[in-house]
Amino acid sequence: MKSIVATTIACVLVYAPISRAQEIVSAPEPANASSLYLLAQPAGPPPTPLHTGIKAMVKSIGRDFVELPSKENLFWALGGGAGAVAAHQGDQYVKEHVGGNPTADAFFLPGRVIGLVVPIGGSVGTYAWGRLRDEPKVSHVGSDLIQSQIIAQALTLGLKYTTRRERPDQSSKDSFPSGHAASTFAFATALERHLGWKYAVPAFAGASYVAASRLPANRHWFSDVVFGATVGIIAGRTVTSREAQPYPVRVTTVPGGAMILVAPRRFNRSGPVHRDDTVSTGAAR
Repeated sequence: MKSIVATTIACVLVYAPISRAQEIVSAPEPANASSLYLLAQPAGPPPTPLHTGIKAMVKSIGRDFVELPSKENLFWALGGGAGAVAAHQGDQYVKEHVGGNPTADAFFLPGRVIGLVVPIGGSVGTYAWGRLRDEPKVSHVGSDLIQSQIIAQALTLGLKYTTRRERPDQSSKDSFPSGHAASTFAFATALERHLGWKYAVPAFAGASYVAASRLPANRHWFSDVVFGATVGIIAGRTVTSREAQPYPVRVTTVPGGAMILVAPRRFNRSGPVHRDDTVSTGAAR
């Protein structure tokens, strides 16, 4: 429990001051900005950059690390930390009822292999395919997938050797957070930003399956998996945040209550097509 709380506090201490500094130097917000909150619903695939080679990818990785400290990532870190603290209450229960369970172990066995092969192999394979066939959109997806893996593993290793949490099987002290969960959720998040939910739903389902596969083998606590997924989401969103289109769903205040505004968008092969009409989905007093 102490390690989880310490990790959450560390996230706040690391992200909050830098995020605050970014707010100070950023351009002034509109007068009514305090009444507008952007919900995390991506609007469409990011545009393809002019260059998707190795040199461009290396530069992008450097920018990814620079842009890690952000208000959005702070919220994700705090939310994931709170989720891990809540999941910690069930750590021992999950260990006793799932850990070592032969049925659960057999069911989740493929997940251990998938978690090692698919994120790295899929990322490198997608990038190589796009480069060899001169398909920039494909190599762009592969580049972002690779970058998300690098960011996710860098964050995971940093937390592992900071918290030094012992694994349930007592084999080592690098349990928190789960690297398998971070890797697969980073892959799924980056994929969702490019291909949308049609492909992301099975990707996130697979990521959840891989993350859960670490529990029957007593390699991770339940809370390790929860925060590992958060690390992956942060990595995937950071890599694609510079390119993502504005979010179409907004919540704004109105006299006596609040209202949800939705700006419908249609998509074609070259990206989102914006419509001028805005639909109000409801108001609350």
